Amino acid sequence: MAMEAPWLQELLATTSVFSESEIAEMENLFRQVRKEALTQEFYQDLATSFSSSTCRIGKPSISWQQVHNWFQDKQKGTFSVINTPMSTLSSKAPETSMVLKGGTASELADLAFEAKSSRDNAWYDVGTFLNYRVLCSGELEARVRFAGFGVSHDEWVNVKIGVRERSIPLEPSECHKIKVGDLVLCYQERLDYAVYVDAHVMEIQRMLHDIKGCRCIFVVRFDDDKTEEKVQLSKICCRPK
Repeated sequence: MAMEAPWLQELLATTSVFSESEIAEMENLFRQVRKEALTQEFYQDLATSFSSSTCRIGKPSISWQQVHNWFQDKQKGTFSVINTPMSTLSSKAPETSMVLKGGTASELADLAFEAKSSRDNAWYDVGTFLNYRVLCSGELEARVRFAGFGVSHDEWVNVKIGVRERSIPLEPSECHKIKVGDLVLCYQERLDYAVYVDAHVMEIQRMLHDIKGCRCIFVVRFDDDKTEEKVQLSKICCRPK
């Protein structure tokens, strides 16, 4: 399993009671254990097992009631939703604006974010995180308001796959930072729309710079439709390393 970015690990720790491994274990038990066996003793034993795990060092203990609630939600097939304001998680949140379990959100303090819209698979800057919800599967979704857009464009976005640190535009002198194979955010222009979408760099034609700046040509392949296009640096934003 790929490692998550530190900011995402902290955000998940803030909003989800259980870790991914704990959720995976409960999912497995839910499929195997008979309903009659789901007793208070079962919940207590599982909570004790989670709480004593080395993975929980520095984290709050799990209560049997929390385990019980997870299984109850799972049986009902409902979401375990927490509607908590996330206005403090704005694109430039102050360091003291959010208290995490086990610490403060120092890693989130200086970060800006972008989110992927399900409407067009394009990435837009996040203006504000409005609230969040945790599904019974343990997945975290955030309701975001995109920068420059109104309430009608608000969306629920899966935090793990649809929210990330903002891509970085480059100065002409920084074109060397782009390498073949890199994932980049690239400006895609079509007859009826123009958006920033994910693309991979397939080829780079290095050119001498002049008074106008970088003259290099980047051949990119857009992830959504697999088309290739030659673009200049001004249309590319690199991903944070």
